[in-house]
Amino acid sequence: MTDDARPIEDVNADAIIRQKLMDAEIPGAVIEFDPEEADRAGAFVEDALSEEDARAAEDGLEPAAPAPAATRSLLTLARVKN
Repeated sequence: MTDDARPIEDVNADAIIRQKLMDAEIPGAVIEFDPEEADRAGAFVEDALSEEDARAAEDGLEPAAPAPAATRSLLTLARVKN
């Protein structure tokens, strides 16, 4: 379905939502969306990985090597520097 075939209310609502989304990128701006606008803008789309997908993504990865232990404490390094 093209924009031309949609009701004029839908086209106007989409234009308003696009403008609100652009306005929301302005630092400090407070833009209010009603629940229908937020839904149409995709605010409630769940696109996070499931736990199963996240675990599958780490298959074959080696665990990170532990960081080398510090040979001197920060206090000792500060004393040497001063």
